[in-house]
Amino acid sequence: MSEGAASAAKPAALTPDLCVIGAGTAGLAVATAAAAFGVSVVIVERDRMGGDTGSNAVMALAAAGARAQAIRDARRFGIATIEPEVNDAQLHDHVQRVLAAAAPNASAERMTALGASVIAGEARFVSRSTLSAGEQTIKARRFVIATGARIVAPPIPGLETIPFLTDASLASATRRPERLIVLGGGSTGVAVAQAMIRLGSQVTLVESASLLGRDDPEAVAILRRALLREGVILHEQVQVLRAQSIRGGVRLAIAGADGAEQIIEGTHLLLATGRTPAIETLDLELAGIVGDAGGVRVDRLLRSTNARVYAIGDCAGGLASGIGGGQVAEEHARLVLRHALFRQRGRFDATAVPRVTQTQPELASLGLSEEQARAKAGAIRVLRWPYAESERAQAERETDGFVKLVTDTKGRVLGVTIVGARAGDLIATWALALKTGMNATEMAELMMPYPTLSEVSKRAATSFLMPLAAKPGLRRLIGFLRRFG
Repeated sequence: MSEGAASAAKPAALTPDLCVIGAGTAGLAVATAAAAFGVSVVIVERDRMGGDTGSNAVMALAAAGARAQAIRDARRFGIATIEPEVNDAQLHDHVQRVLAAAAPNASAERMTALGASVIAGEARFVSRSTLSAGEQTIKARRFVIATGARIVAPPIPGLETIPFLTDASLASATRRPERLIVLGGGSTGVAVAQAMIRLGSQVTLVESASLLGRDDPEAVAILRRALLREGVILHEQVQVLRAQSIRGGVRLAIAGADGAEQIIEGTHLLLATGRTPAIETLDLELAGIVGDAGGVRVDRLLRSTNARVYAIGDCAGGLASGIGGGQVAEEHARLVLRHALFRQRGRFDATAVPRVTQTQPELASLGLSEEQARAKAGAIRVLRWPYAESERAQAERETDGFVKLVTDTKGRVLGVTIVGARAGDLIATWALALKTGMNATEMAELMMPYPTLSEVSKRAATSFLMPLAAKPGLRRLIGFLRRFG
């Protein structure tokens, strides 16, 4: 081939305002908003548009499990019930329909219609201002790395030889695991464990530390009791010594604090352990970008060590490390666009991220934990109100749970934990309170709809005012005013 023909075969370099690497939740959020402002956008994706579907699959399975459990629990209302029958094929179809419903919003066709260009290929930096994707070269004004994270198998002897499930691959399973071992007791592992026990699988959950170790221990205790009551076998604070493939499944050897070895067997193994940022193929060093096991190092503006390049979502490290989820990805996208397009400064605040575990009871939290608040604010107040005091909770027989509110001595909201029915919905009100600086007194004055569970939040806030009733000065004032009729 002549030099001229070779030159003609290679496409001309693209020069967009913004190049987004990765078409998961975070990448698409940035690209969609930027395109809406008329910004020229190129998206590079090596795998599939929409990214990891694991969270949607878990949500679909949890919803199916909740329906099955509702049938079992109907007897508490005086309704005769039978054990629900789960049709594996129809369950699989339900999960696939949930995934399919989200697919059009993440399609290359939709992004093209919005004005973005989509390139399929492996992205690699070749300089501080240039990226290659296959034969295509991209010289953008700004780059956004949004490559997400991937499951990493823990260093357990023998595990590398055993096929395992993840939350994403579980979605494509056409038959339920008969005996499922879940390795990892974080939010994903716990949600999958409860969903599958409700759908008829036998489930064993193994966690090297404590269940949901980042959450409030009081709230976790309520969820732990629910899992045990439903039949999940829990092994916490254990070390997995080795894994072995056996006829019809997998075998794990574990040891507790006393060192005694115990054998666990199952038909399937699901990994719900840690994830690692998917940045190893990007050749970051050629662009002057620092990255490590925690992700791309970013500052409060989510800029990397190369000011032209941002990192968002699960691949972001530094000040954003370890804070994942769809809502985080979209908040990252908003902050990046504010700075990249409008030069408006903002910063990512990890304490403002609401966190929800998809279980029953749900567990939701926001802001500082009690321990963190004591370390940061010194004198604090911890206020609780139980679900059992709610008429709605009593009517629905969902009385397990509480709202726990952490404030400073003046009532400023520092953190909230809710464990109970629809906790994920109730935490939204507190997210607004934290965002706007509302204090406990203002929340206590907020009129909540009746009869709803939102009253539990109001009662927790009202309890901040209860000590005032015992103050002698206030009582004397009431007595004085009584003289005037």
